[in-house]
Amino acid sequence: MSGNLHCPLCGHSSTGTFHRDKTREYRLCRQCGMVFVPPEFYLTAQLERAEYDLHRNEVDDPGYRKFLSRLAEPMLKKLAPASRGLDFGCGPGPALAAMFTEAGHRVSLYDVFYQPNPDALEQSYQFITATEVVEHLHRPGEVLARLWHMLEPGGYLGIMTKLVRDADAFANWHYKNDLTHVCFFSEHSWRWWAEKNGATLERMGADVMVLGKLP
Repeated sequence: MSGNLHCPLCGHSSTGTFHRDKTREYRLCRQCGMVFVPPEFYLTAQLERAEYDLHRNEVDDPGYRKFLSRLAEPMLKKLAPASRGLDFGCGPGPALAAMFTEAGHRVSLYDVFYQPNPDALEQSYQFITATEVVEHLHRPGEVLARLWHMLEPGGYLGIMTKLVRDADAFANWHYKNDLTHVCFFSEHSWRWWAEKNGATLERMGADVMVLGKLP
């Protein structure tokens, strides 16, 4: 059983058990509202990579592109022509980057397993996307802070991740059964994060958040 763990998003120490199943414990942060898995339940990097290698997300797959369009379409409406962007956590098939490139933008790639390009994390960008990424992060607070620092004033950070609703829904939620998923954001989590960082926040549908950095 885990002790009083600090939240990996906001660092707060007031966390308590939210749910338990046969595999893991899930903690709720009482400050930012994020649900997270204690580190003792993390997969090794090798096992995590093996899970990702099972995914078959191809750049030209119409179904995958339709899925990604839930983030791409609202982001593209906001961008100036030929904007510079980063597809963070692009995976082995960077379809989202291709969609933005086809729309006339310049997109760099980063993925800890498939595109481990440290130079991409030393640049500044007018937009950054992270689709189905943040739920995998062991240190989401640190990673989001770094992405925000890389984002230029007036830029946009687009996030796609499923959101926690309540304890009853969580108990039967398939999303938690993926052992690579260790952080589960709620809408309250994003509103807390946006307020802390002086960001604008737009929720687009069920699972897309667009955060704007003021000029």
